[in-house]
Amino acid sequence: MASIFKAYDIRGIYGETLTEDLAYKIGRAFVAFLGCKKVIVGRDMRPHSAPLFEALSNGLTEQGADVIDLGLVSTPMSYYANGSLGADASIMITASHNPGEWNGFKLCREQAIPISGATGIKDIEKLVLANAFTPAARRGTVTQHNIVPAYVERIRSFAAITRPLRVAIDYSNGMGILEGEVLRGLKNFEIDPLFDTLDGTFPNHEANPLHEETWAALRAKIQSGSYDLGLYFDGDADRVGFMDEKGAIVTSDMITALVAQVMLARNPGTAIFYDLRSSWAVKEVIAEHNGRPMMSRVGHAFIKQQMREADAAFAGELSGHYYFKDNFFTESAALAALYVANLLAETGKSLSELIRPIHRYVASGEINSEVKDSAAVFKRLRDTYGSKGNAFELDGLSVEFSDWWFNVRASNTEPLIRLNLEAKTAEGMRAHRDELLALIRS
Repeated sequence: MASIFKAYDIRGIYGETLTEDLAYKIGRAFVAFLGCKKVIVGRDMRPHSAPLFEALSNGLTEQGADVIDLGLVSTPMSYYANGSLGADASIMITASHNPGEWNGFKLCREQAIPISGATGIKDIEKLVLANAFTPAARRGTVTQHNIVPAYVERIRSFAAITRPLRVAIDYSNGMGILEGEVLRGLKNFEIDPLFDTLDGTFPNHEANPLHEETWAALRAKIQSGSYDLGLYFDGDADRVGFMDEKGAIVTSDMITALVAQVMLARNPGTAIFYDLRSSWAVKEVIAEHNGRPMMSRVGHAFIKQQMREADAAFAGELSGHYYFKDNFFTESAALAALYVANLLAETGKSLSELIRPIHRYVASGEINSEVKDSAAVFKRLRDTYGSKGNAFELDGLSVEFSDWWFNVRASNTEPLIRLNLEAKTAEGMRAHRDELLALIRS
């Protein structure tokens, strides 16, 4: 059985691979590993998040830590609470976009610094399996704290919506309903909501913006009326997807380029990160607006670390995560939405008009291939392309040519190779895509 202790979080099926007994042990192991005294704990709306909280907090307090119980919050709110309340650590109980039977834990040190498989999750797993804890001399306490008003006030302070906008929002029955408190009641921001009742069984659709079929209801809503923008939050609201006024999905690298323009107007000369699967246009837009474009590898733990090292103001990831120095170098889906709304208001243009000049190249999208021997695939690719272009291995293998580029990465969790490719023309994209897929799948 695959371990629930993953590269970026702990995640399993409730009652099967993730139980209350295991949550209790994870609480004890978390304190034993970090030596933390003050731990923020938030949770999503899944029916089993409450019993998992009880078990986890029992383990945390038995090991001597004091727990600040945030109750129901979005993941960005839990990060904000960690940093703003001066906690030693935090845990968010969520399985993000996974179906309703799943649950899990997102772990952070102080200042919302993520704990990944390489920086603690595997150590915590060993402590859980050993189950040899020394009880603390003093049991910790549990106190409640409502972080929502402070987070809403903080993120709203960046709003500058100077003309009326009509916006359709798909809340996915998830924590976007709380993240959306930032947006509700804003001047010049009229919201038409979809699925705005908390329901951890996800009765309307899977809360995953990466699955195109889950956008159907939002598209129908936008195409039925006159809207400036569509927003779509995932289950724990650390991701947000964007749809233009015509009902077309706007890829996250295009949104990264737009938000970068706003950020650079406020913070000229700052570093902006984009993940290595992003269009060349993102790097170009950042440079054109007097920013320092910096490429990141995929994965929130890596991006947040790179941002801190460069003191970057913002980073965007192709999966719909948007990271801000103003939220302790972590995600704020509401802030990404606000900055796009600010730009729509300031320019008087539609979202499709703002995006048009950034659509400079033709992308393949991410294409997965199941392979038996990924090492052999990478050797074939290096032998074929490595000496012909600018090759680098920040994350998998990337090779850049004068008129096209590709990146190939191995999945962390499945026997898959992921290809992303972009070219100056549609014909070039298709030709290079097909030749690469032939090599990958041979």
